[in-house]
Amino acid sequence: MICGAAMDFANRLRPSHLALLMRIAETGQLQRAAQMAAMSQPAASRVLAEIEARAGGALFERHPKGMRPTALGALCIRHAKVILEEYGALEEEARRVTSGETGRVRVGAVTGPAVGLVMPAVRQVRAEAPDIEMTIGVGTSNELVRGLVDGHYDFIIARLPPNHDSRDFRLHPARNETVSLLVRPQHPLAGRREVTLAELLEHEWVVQELPSPIRQAVEAAFHSQTLDTPPRVTNSSSLLVVLALLESTDTIAPQTREVAQMLAHGALGAKLVELHLAEPIMVSPCFIIQNRFRPLHSAAERLLRAVFDHL
Repeated sequence: MICGAAMDFANRLRPSHLALLMRIAETGQLQRAAQMAAMSQPAASRVLAEIEARAGGALFERHPKGMRPTALGALCIRHAKVILEEYGALEEEARRVTSGETGRVRVGAVTGPAVGLVMPAVRQVRAEAPDIEMTIGVGTSNELVRGLVDGHYDFIIARLPPNHDSRDFRLHPARNETVSLLVRPQHPLAGRREVTLAELLEHEWVVQELPSPIRQAVEAAFHSQTLDTPPRVTNSSSLLVVLALLESTDTIAPQTREVAQMLAHGALGAKLVELHLAEPIMVSPCFIIQNRFRPLHSAAERLLRAVFDHL
C-alpha cells in the first residue's frame, strides 16, 4: 500500500508543482514563491496543501522568519530539482533536434559531387551546428540508390539508374560534370593548349571500368570524332592506383573536374596538372535524390539546404 501510495503521489505531481516547491525553498516565503511561479497566493496555498496531502505530511514548517523544509520536504525538493533539470535538458535537446542543431545525417554521393558539393556543405553545417554527426558515403549510382531505398542514406547525389522508377523519388538537378584529364607535370602534353583527342591515343590511360559515367563519356568523345578509343588502358576505380601510375609514368587519368582540381592543388601529396583540351568532355548530369516516401529530419534538412547553397 505504501509503495502504491508513493507511486500515486509521484504520478500526480506536475512540473508546476515541483517548481513551486523549489521557489518556496529558495525564498522561504509563499507569497514571493507564488509570484515567481506566476500564480496567486491562494492558488499557491491550495497547490501546496494538495501536495502535502498526497505526500502524507507537512513539507514546510512556518517560522517567523519564513518557511523551512521539513525532512519530508527536503526529500521532495531534492528530487524535484533533479526532475526539473531533466525536464529542462529534455526541452533543450528536443529544441536542438527539431531545429536541426543536433542529430545524425547520412548522405551518399558519387565522387565529383562528394568533393564539389557535399564537402563544402558539410563545412558550412559544421560551422553552424558542430554537434551534428555526419556520415558520408561515396560509391556508384547503383550502390547509392540501393542504399537510399534501404534507408541507409537520408539523401544522395547520383544518377538514377534506368531500373528504378523516378516516381519513387524527389529529384533536383545538381551540377553538370566535366571530365578533366590528369597527368604528371613531365608529361609531353602538359602545358600545351588545344590538345586534341587524336594526340591522346598514343599514351597509356588509367580509367574506371564500364559502365562508369566517366568511362562512357570518354569513349563517347572519341566516337563522336570517329576515333578509336585508347588501346592501352588500365582499368581501375582506385584513386591510389591512379596516383601511383601518374607519379612514375606518362599515363592519362580522367577524373571529374572537382577531383582533378583537388589533386592538382596538392591533395594527397600529388603533383599533377590538367591537360587543356580543345573540346570539353561532359559527363551525364547528377541529381540530388530523396526517397519520396521518407521525409527528412531536421538535421538532414539543414545539410540539404547547405548543398543547395553550393549548387
